[in-house]
Amino acid sequence: MLEKLEKCVESGEKMGARFVEARFDDLILRTLQRVNDVWKDIVLRSRIGIGVVCYHGGASGYSFTPSDDERELEKAVNRAVKVAKASAKVASLKLDFDRRPPVKSQESDTFPLKIHPRSEDLSYKTDLVNRAIDTAREFGIGISNIRGMYGELYGRKLFTNSEGSVIDWNFEVIELGCRVTSKTESGDLVNATGEAGGTMGLELFKTKGSTPEDIGKEAGSCAKEQLKAKACPAGRFRTLIENELAGVLAHESFGHLSEGDSVVVGESPLAGKIGTRLGTDQATIVDYGTPNISEYGGLWVPYDDQGTRSNETTILDKGMLKHYLHNRGTAHYLKQEPTGNCRAVNFGFIPIPRMTNTYFAPGELTKEEALELLNTGVYAIQASGGQVGEDGSFLFKATRGYWVQNGRIKEPIREVSLSGNILNLLSRVEGATKDLRISAGYFGGCGKNGQFLLPCGLGGPELVIDEVVFGGSASEE
Repeated sequence: MLEKLEKCVESGEKMGARFVEARFDDLILRTLQRVNDVWKDIVLRSRIGIGVVCYHGGASGYSFTPSDDERELEKAVNRAVKVAKASAKVASLKLDFDRRPPVKSQESDTFPLKIHPRSEDLSYKTDLVNRAIDTAREFGIGISNIRGMYGELYGRKLFTNSEGSVIDWNFEVIELGCRVTSKTESGDLVNATGEAGGTMGLELFKTKGSTPEDIGKEAGSCAKEQLKAKACPAGRFRTLIENELAGVLAHESFGHLSEGDSVVVGESPLAGKIGTRLGTDQATIVDYGTPNISEYGGLWVPYDDQGTRSNETTILDKGMLKHYLHNRGTAHYLKQEPTGNCRAVNFGFIPIPRMTNTYFAPGELTKEEALELLNTGVYAIQASGGQVGEDGSFLFKATRGYWVQNGRIKEPIREVSLSGNILNLLSRVEGATKDLRISAGYFGGCGKNGQFLLPCGLGGPELVIDEVVFGGSASEE
């Protein structure tokens, strides 16, 4: 297959392209979904094909084909060259990039799995879902709906370009989840979720805290607890935001603002603000393609789809804006280094600036110290949907929460919705715990420019933040 990709590069250059990238995806996707006692999805799909990017005059053209036939590849290259040349004539923004030494991947670039998903049959995986659901029923009450889900995505990614780079590695992500909906005595519905996933083998579901029984117990028990919970009061409160919700804020409300394509056209409020203080010393946000998965969890992405090795990019350093997330063109335009953030959902899409694992960096507090610093306010846990704006405004709903008084958790609360603007929120971060956790999985993911869903990781420590707006009745100044 490498020879065919190299032929694509050669053909594109002969047709007049200044630079050519060719990549091959051979990915397997499996989705299992059981709702109550009925299996809704038992799906196995593949994504196999070749994508070609040609550059000319500061513009790019993209084409793809699911075929590896030489004539079809020649047609795809020809289309990409024509689009690039036509775009160069009308593009108001030219994004050139410098040539660099060729990149050669190593065997160690593929994350090692102890039990690869392909090594176990369908019955093994349906049993994981069944065990999670059975346990959730054991620990829950008043259940009106229960959903169990398993997903896996894995396979080979091969890349070459005009510099002679050869990158060959395997992408992997799995997830097991359980969602319980219970009904209160008054007829209101409450939801709770348990899940585990990331770039790990099936050994993950034999690990304490991530077994099907652990996942089901969390979903069932938390839904049961929510039945007696009071509604979250509306107003401004100090809050302790747990790891996953902190990650949602880092990704949705800030990470997208730092992506180079929105910065170069001036659509991001972060444009032109490198070196500007945006938050407190306790607010540091990082994007990193290859975190310590064994310790923190997350997604393993050693290279982006433009052939750049992933970096540990500190976007916000102790409140100071330091870097954007780039493809090679936006990096050159803004005079920064490429960050390895040019990604595509699959071979059918052109790579664009996207996040890998985006998270708040940990601090020095213990959980007890964080609660003491919070004193009285809301402890918000997990995100269950929401809205974000291009200016950094957000409205998120937390799956559940607790009212904290004098540093002690007093009672569960529900209907926890928090809103504001990430740039204001960053100036109110007062502390972060030591425990960094990064979440990633098969379900969910990031959507952008019609490319949906791209697996990403997000997370952080638990954060203490002052004056967070809850309930929608208080406006953000």
